[in-house]
Amino acid sequence: MSEWYVEYEIQIDRPGLLGDIASLLGMLRVNIITINGVIEDNRRVMLVKTEDDGQMERFSMLASTMDAIEILKVRKPRLRDRLAVRHGRYLDRAASDHKIYRFVRREIGVLVDFMAELFKADGHKLIGVRGMPRVGKTETIVAASVSANKKWVFLSSTMLRQTVRNRLAGDEFSPNNIFILDGVVTRRSGDEGHMQVVREVMNMPAVKVIEHPDMFVQHSEYTLDDFDYIIELRTHEDEEITYEVLEKNDRLSPGDTFDVFNF
Repeated sequence: MSEWYVEYEIQIDRPGLLGDIASLLGMLRVNIITINGVIEDNRRVMLVKTEDDGQMERFSMLASTMDAIEILKVRKPRLRDRLAVRHGRYLDRAASDHKIYRFVRREIGVLVDFMAELFKADGHKLIGVRGMPRVGKTETIVAASVSANKKWVFLSSTMLRQTVRNRLAGDEFSPNNIFILDGVVTRRSGDEGHMQVVREVMNMPAVKVIEHPDMFVQHSEYTLDDFDYIIELRTHEDEEITYEVLEKNDRLSPGDTFDVFNF
């Protein structure tokens, strides 16, 4: 059995339309797993399952003869497709750079779900998270780690107090962990031991999440092109993400640096 994503737009909204589509799929022995509407336009999205992929080509051909709908997409589901079906909305991506995904605080549930799906995948993945202080970046990352059933390890953070790590111990170096660091704290730490730990983790086939990626890449060997995803989290749609407040802070004091800090 294989899953397929189907998206269509309603041209003539009439009673029984969904029943007609369901009947057509049933006739082709295609099972509907989930169906939902989406906010944009008058569209419906669904996940279906079939034992014969050729039936989806037949469905597309037959559905194209129906005046009431226009078939937009019939394909193997991508992550964005699954989330559209699950939450009834498309993920907002920047027009200039499709690896940038935008969310506001009221959408944190969708964001946690999105990040959890990213965290479940094996291998290297570098994710940047932009947002003003206290918008919920760290809490969202931790919640997504819990949802993905992954252990999280802070390399640098301001969640409890301003801390950096210059040593990891035991299973903390496992590639199954989610490694989290604050780009501002790491950039200002001036601790070579910490930077060595960061380099080792960056070379691991694991998920790394960096808050304030724009600050992290300053004075480092990494660039924004190295990131697979950049997530922007705002309090509201019109909020501007700036770093003026962060840049006014002083460097970390020696008392803020810990050899080992277990979270």
